[in-house]
Amino acid sequence: MGKAADLSEFDRGQIVMARRLGTSITETAGLVGCSRSAVVGIHSKWINNGEISSRRQGVGCPRVIKEKGRRRLSRLVKQNRRQTVAQLAAQYNAAQRASVPEHTV
Repeated sequence: MGKAADLSEFDRGQIVMARRLGTSITETAGLVGCSRSAVVGIHSKWINNGEISSRRQGVGCPRVIKEKGRRRLSRLVKQNRRQTVAQLAAQYNAAQRASVPEHTV
């Protein structure tokens, strides 16, 4: 199961302000619509660092074939559907700067 999406900056600000005004963790979680652990984490980050921004980064390797390359590869497949993967990879790599392995194609 993946992680839930990050809270918006507005929601993070609401959590900090509600906690500063003295509302409980449970009431704050109900107000914003998030878990109690999220409220505790955001508030403690604000107390310790003075910031509430999220620095979550993308996970995994960057894509080798971008959207434009995927469309180009799709056109190559439609031109001749009987080509092997090795032939498709050779055609795709002929016009590319970076080489893409066969198993990616």
